[in-house]
Amino acid sequence: MATASTIILGTGSYAPARILTNADLAKMVDTSDEWIRTRSGIRERHIAAPGEATSDLAVAAARAALADAKLQPKDIDLLIVATVTPDQPLPAASCAIQHKLGIPTHAACFDLNAACSGFVYALDTASAMLASGRYRHALVIGAEKLSAITNWKDRTTCVLFGDGAGAVVLGVSHEPGVGLLGTKLGAYGDSADLLCIPRGGSSNPATAESIAAGDHFIQMKGKEVFKIAVRAMEEAARDILEQQGLHADQIALVIPHQANLRIIESISQYLELPMERFYVNLERYGNTSSASIPIALDEARRAGRIKRGDITLLVAFGAGLTYGAALVRW
Repeated sequence: MATASTIILGTGSYAPARILTNADLAKMVDTSDEWIRTRSGIRERHIAAPGEATSDLAVAAARAALADAKLQPKDIDLLIVATVTPDQPLPAASCAIQHKLGIPTHAACFDLNAACSGFVYALDTASAMLASGRYRHALVIGAEKLSAITNWKDRTTCVLFGDGAGAVVLGVSHEPGVGLLGTKLGAYGDSADLLCIPRGGSSNPATAESIAAGDHFIQMKGKEVFKIAVRAMEEAARDILEQQGLHADQIALVIPHQANLRIIESISQYLELPMERFYVNLERYGNTSSASIPIALDEARRAGRIKRGDITLLVAFGAGLTYGAALVRW
């Protein structure tokens, strides 16, 4: 019998109804549509309603993925949620999502925090757990309400982020050569301070002064992050291709983390693949962290950009600074 492999049975995504354009931001901070587009490629982003939590975004994406997989919540026995914006610090957002979806109480549920690389990390984790034989169907979600941790007075960061969720349902197949071919994960922990929320954790608990200073919002040293992000994504792409004995021209579609158009163009040049082989929806969503790859993956599938037999490369980087890549044959 062929070795079991993890396959994607269904995908789904969700974005809040409210759209915040660059023109809208120009009324809030000292910026312009041209300034944002030329530096990032972003035109607009979705922003959750005040009463709309990360778990609500996740549930909507999960329902779409379950419908696509033709499965019910009762079929799920493993739920992993990649997020940096859980509904609250404790408990995990996955438990709220389990309850809202009606996933059985015997299912394993937990959150995973690898920032923008979170979905790839969660995909690898779920695959390993499915390979153990103890689980049959996994629901993996990347969901973020980054608007809740964005400083809307900081023009260097507030123009970048948006809210949304993407989900996949995973199962096991014994068909040879299909599914998740391999993953490559890593981190540059020595650069963790380049992209972080400096206060609110156990090392620096919240105080009235820290809240007043805005130390509970995302802070980023953009130029330094850009350099490491390009290097990390290029190395991850190279390593996963070498690991699987594949060449870049065998990749039908690249789905990169949607952070900055210039980073994606750099990966295109490095892999010597035209931008037509990259799925880019950055201009409509901004950076949605762990949700960016699964949202793009769902859109690409539904647009007919992924066909049976295709090899898709997922590649990401995020705060930590984490990075990850995965290869999927459909």
